[in-house]
Amino acid sequence: MSERRVVITGLGALTPIGNDVESFWNNALAGTNGVKKITKFDTAKFKTKFAAEITDFDPNKYLTRQEIKRNDLYTQYALHVCAEAMEDSGLDIESMDPFDAGVIWGSGQGGLTTMEQEIMSYVENDKNPRYNPFLIPKFLTNMAAGLVSMKFGLMGINYATVSACATANSAMMDAFNYIKMGKAKVFLTGASESPISDASIGGFNALKALATDNENFETASRPFDKDRSGFVMGEGAACIILEDYEHAKARGAKIYAEMLGASMTADAYHMTASHPEGKGASVAMEKAISESGLKKSQINYLNAHATSTPKGDIAEVNALSKVFAEHKETLNIGASKSMTGHLLGAAGAIEAILCIKSVQEDIIPPTINTKVISEEIGQDWNIVLDKAKKTTVEGAMSNSFGFGGHNTVSIFGKATK
Repeated sequence: MSERRVVITGLGALTPIGNDVESFWNNALAGTNGVKKITKFDTAKFKTKFAAEITDFDPNKYLTRQEIKRNDLYTQYALHVCAEAMEDSGLDIESMDPFDAGVIWGSGQGGLTTMEQEIMSYVENDKNPRYNPFLIPKFLTNMAAGLVSMKFGLMGINYATVSACATANSAMMDAFNYIKMGKAKVFLTGASESPISDASIGGFNALKALATDNENFETASRPFDKDRSGFVMGEGAACIILEDYEHAKARGAKIYAEMLGASMTADAYHMTASHPEGKGASVAMEKAISESGLKKSQINYLNAHATSTPKGDIAEVNALSKVFAEHKETLNIGASKSMTGHLLGAAGAIEAILCIKSVQEDIIPPTINTKVISEEIGQDWNIVLDKAKKTTVEGAMSNSFGFGGHNTVSIFGKATK
């Protein structure tokens, strides 16, 4: 039995630079900066006082009052973007076998904010300490996947992935493989994250991973720059609807692009640091490219993981040097975290949308804030700075690397008949 082709037929996005796919894409092309002072809690005690927050989020657009009340924000984000993607796709689940449609959804932290708030409330309430009866389902990392399936009647494969900042790519890769093998026809996949809280900011500050340039916070996320000093936290979600090509064609679906390859490796090196030589990352890229069927010269856009940490950016470039040493001229590199901050487990999902739209429209979003590229990075890479670049994009690759040494790579290309 031949492998199925996998195409993208629906998109949904909620990001610091746009609360729907169209706004997100247009603002990314314009180089919009989503980093602001934190409003979600009092930052007086913290070294970092800024992040890339969602603004003007209206949960009532797609969610019921009960869904809002009973769910952590990370789940609300998931339900919101999946509803947008379902509208976009034109899928009619009632007209197909619901067991052919599934959900693989990810989150790095799940309902951490809910857990933090509930524990603090319990400890501080001396007279009547009690927990909310929805505490457990609100913080469970699998709950978004389950609730998305319930909302849309998707009765097929359903579970959650957790691989830190590689989470979204892990979810998409699994969905991609299940469709290829003929075990499903449709997946809602992606990830959501709502990590801007006392515990999260404080914890990453303790790790010395976050940028702390509070006086110049708008330019603090500066991938590859000689003065980069740490990542800027972001929040949000994105949904990608993956579909069996023949199923999509039969129903006359709009097709954005085709998912061509995906791979995952482990560094087996360090709890939080990538392998400095990019050993695991380079192999993940090689395997994904091989599966895609594209030549390296046809990978015209890389959405780099590029978090702006001093060691992480170099490790990724070292991996790229192993893979693209002879194809630097045809590879354009973008680091969208300069605009959105780092959405942790959800980063790969919103970055996949940028890759998909780039393939569809032949234009590459810019990297902002980067003024002087570090000598350790090298000056011979085509990093798209400040302005979007119009060019043919035959293939786009998205890198996501997570604490624990998880390396994930996804590749998208134009959908041919």
